[in-house]
Amino acid sequence: MKKIILNILLCVGFLANLFAQQTPAPKQTQAFTIEGATAHIGNGEVIENSLIMFSNGKIDFVGSANTKIARKGTIINAKGKHVYPGLIAANTSLGLGEIDAVRATRDFDEVGTYLPHIRSIIAYNAESKVVETMRPNGVLIAQVTPRGGRISGTSTVVQLDAWNWEDAAIKLDDAIHINWPSAFSRGRWWLGEDPGLKPNKNYNDQITELKDFFVNANKYLKSDKKQKNLPFEALSGVFNGKQKVFIHVNGEKSIVDAIDTFTGIGIKNLVMVKAHGADKVADVLKENNIPVVLERAHRLPSSEDEDYDLPFRTAKILTDKGILVGLGMEGDMERMSTRNLPFYAGTHAAYGLGKEKALQLITENNAKILGIDAHVGTLTVGKDATLFISAGDALDMRTNIINEAFIQGRKLSLETHQTKLWKRYANKYKK
Repeated sequence: MKKIILNILLCVGFLANLFAQQTPAPKQTQAFTIEGATAHIGNGEVIENSLIMFSNGKIDFVGSANTKIARKGTIINAKGKHVYPGLIAANTSLGLGEIDAVRATRDFDEVGTYLPHIRSIIAYNAESKVVETMRPNGVLIAQVTPRGGRISGTSTVVQLDAWNWEDAAIKLDDAIHINWPSAFSRGRWWLGEDPGLKPNKNYNDQITELKDFFVNANKYLKSDKKQKNLPFEALSGVFNGKQKVFIHVNGEKSIVDAIDTFTGIGIKNLVMVKAHGADKVADVLKENNIPVVLERAHRLPSSEDEDYDLPFRTAKILTDKGILVGLGMEGDMERMSTRNLPFYAGTHAAYGLGKEKALQLITENNAKILGIDAHVGTLTVGKDATLFISAGDALDMRTNIINEAFIQGRKLSLETHQTKLWKRYANKYKK
């Protein structure tokens, strides 16, 4: 009997080791000094032969390695390498789904239409095998965002090395996410309708319904609230300015309608997400000081009359207009593809934006849009020591080989199921 129990325990231990995520790194107890690397600050600035020191989870010094100053703690010789702030992925359902084909592992879309009270962070799986694959590419922070409905719920910004969602959260409930009605619709072929694209005859009614929801919520919040209404309660942060409203919208008419609708009821803390056609209404976005979180560049144009490379050039167009632009990950295979975030930025770099401004899309700009720029987004004294060292250009998949990574000064493990398989088969063919 004892032998059977022992065998069961060994099997359980083996399976736990096989399927469990890497154990999160402990709190930083010793200082680190990174010397000799090319430092990409994240705000467009570059320091050759840099010196960066951090302790107690915060950056203490950023400057030239020629500076006469005592080095602290463990010294990392990074000569010939590059150091970057941790990359930030906006608008991703990372950690809310594991295997698309298994319904029980998908927790990013709740039943219902108006769901501002649904909090994505409650469903976040810090032990996701997908989450751990982000770190070897430098993606260390993400905005975990729900999907579906007219109002999907609230997102939360997390760091990607944690025991649970409480440990992971950097900024709880940072924004409400709205799926704006489409000005066009396709016929339902299964009902015998013409499958072609045509104006959405219910478009104005859907906008009115959405607007009325917010107007009624505002009235409720100003009332004596005798009967509790959870969806309306969840919108209090929108009206007092503590929460942003991320509007997932496509088409220049829809973008303008969304801006007019929400500014008309006194809500101005807006962010346009995906925003195909934003280049055509850039002046309106600039006038209202509205940032844009673009969809991934690696996609087809949204209409037949667009240039084939417009998705690659949109970040450049909007940036030149003075609009704050970040990158998001919504779309097919978005959770798995989030690890490719730096390479999407690299595509924008190749189409006119340049390396450092492209880096800003996923560092300083995303940090500003998500409201976490006081703590992360750039290599700046006083900010969190969330950064990584790469053997080469982090925006190029050929050279983004990460040697060290830190979140709040905690030295991370870069081992994942994928790296283990890579080493296993690399050794096989060496033999």
